[in-house]
Amino acid sequence: MNLQSSQVKRRWLKKVHQEWSILEKDLPETIYIRVYEERMDLLRAAIVGTAGTPYHDGLFFFDIYLPPQYPNEPPMVYYNSGGLRLNPNLYESGKVCLSLLNTWTGSQSEVWNPECSTILQVLLSLQALVLNEKPYFNEAGYDTQIGKAEGEKNSVSYNENAFLVSCRSMLYLLRKPPKHFEALVDEHFKRRCKNILSACNAYMQGAPVGHPFNCVKTEQETQKGSSTGFKIMLTKLYPKLVEAFADRGIDCSVLSD
Repeated sequence: MNLQSSQVKRRWLKKVHQEWSILEKDLPETIYIRVYEERMDLLRAAIVGTAGTPYHDGLFFFDIYLPPQYPNEPPMVYYNSGGLRLNPNLYESGKVCLSLLNTWTGSQSEVWNPECSTILQVLLSLQALVLNEKPYFNEAGYDTQIGKAEGEKNSVSYNENAFLVSCRSMLYLLRKPPKHFEALVDEHFKRRCKNILSACNAYMQGAPVGHPFNCVKTEQETQKGSSTGFKIMLTKLYPKLVEAFADRGIDCSVLSD
């Protein structure tokens, strides 16, 4: 029994080192990862929201646990929500629903495969498939509404709320950055604050959430605009963002006029 346990442990260690090697080699610059040599079963990841989504320029933290049965069992992933719900797949409790983690339904090619699935795939899926351009349609059964007037209208409303919650998530991070990630949070928002506040200004003037605000809008896009309620809420959040940036030593005075 002891010999068998030792062999299982060695296989587990070998697999973890393989995962670390893949991450070191192929991790994109918009995903950050921290490993713990004294706790090899734990990792923490920070994912940057992609342009064109309601999560653009945000920073989202996930804790990853590799169980003793890994990779025969998928990793367990916890989302650091700050008590906020900004996506159908990410719960306030920290639960993450994703086929690749076997916490969501999916085809055989979408669920965890011990032979070839990796932590990198999990992180890329979170960034591209969960924090996507139209998260409303992530909800079970809602994909049937894609392209239909009511579905697209609901999607726009969801994006507005998702951006507001993403901004509140930024406030939470700025006030209480995760341990060992303080420098990353500061550096990230120093680089991104101009983009964030410029986007807020564009949205308050009617640009749809996720729209590339530095591009010229068509007449149709201008008519779509953003809702009055959204603009009112964002107007209240905007000075709080500026203040939170300033509290971290990030000067946004030029942008906040």
